[in-house]
Amino acid sequence: QVQLVESGGGLVQAGGSLRLSCAASGSIRSLNAMGWYRQAPGKQRELVAIILSGGVTNYAGSVKDRFTISRDNAKNTLYLQLNSLKPEDTAVYYCNGAIATMDGSLRDYWGQGTQVSVSS
Repeated sequence: QVQLVESGGGLVQAGGSLRLSCAASGSIRSLNAMGWYRQAPGKQRELVAIILSGGVTNYAGSVKDRFTISRDNAKNTLYLQLNSLKPEDTAVYYCNGAIATMDGSLRDYWGQGTQVSVSS
């Protein structure tokens, strides 16, 4: 019913930047809280940043002041600007959203993930 598709990952040197995008498509009525998570090899998936429908944001301490989450509700798209990247930011980044659909249901959706690799 709903698909989340991430893009923008890649390989970058330490100190570099990337911009991730997550496009939502399908039978969408509204996007509620949206977030980015990441999972490094051998580690649990962790929350990176979250943005509520009204624009309030919250960040993991490890990325605060380096990453910026934003959303374009008209385009049903979520973004994550990654600056001053460090090797420890290397992970698969996943988009997540609480999305209301036209049939009246509200549930969590996940994207397939995009790889971010930072070399030292």
